[in-house]
Amino acid sequence: MTVEDVKALPLDQKIQLMEALWEDLRERFERLEVSPQHKDLLDRRRARVKQGAAKLLDWDAVKGTIGRP
Repeated sequence: MTVEDVKALPLDQKIQLMEALWEDLRERFERLEVSPQHKDLLDRRRARVKQGAAKLLDWDAVKGTIGRP
């Protein structure tokens, strides 16, 4: 299937395809090992949130600010 084939699909089929792709990727990534560098970065970020030096933001709140000065 080419990109052009996907573009030609009806919306409902595109959504089904997208859901299947996300499910497949999620399953694959769940089986992957996190590199020591990434684990260290995530641990440091979690610690900053726990200490109050940073805060977690909800994706719905953040996505509306992308590309805005």
